[in-house]
Amino acid sequence: MRIKPVFKLRTIAGETIVVHQGTPDVDMTRIISLNASARLLWERLAGREFGLEDAAAVLEETYQLPAGQAEQDAAGWVEALQRCGVLTTTTDHRV
Repeated sequence: MRIKPVFKLRTIAGETIVVHQGTPDVDMTRIISLNASARLLWERLAGREFGLEDAAAVLEETYQLPAGQAEQDAAGWVEALQRCGVLTTTTDHRV
């Protein structure tokens, strides 16, 4: 999977949010806000293909989490981004 390149991180009023660039008809009433660990994952994995195991490894390494907890947290992050349409898979060539 990969973070779609049209989505960018911005910090507004101290909050990290995801914005969809280049589309004038985007629904601005829907905001994706990231906490510190979600931002870390974004920053470490954006711009490349990654798997759930890559996201879990980042969490495990950074926060010294047990493998099971890191996998569960990484899965939650991936699921949230998928629900928002932020991720693309290797079989999904839409950007």
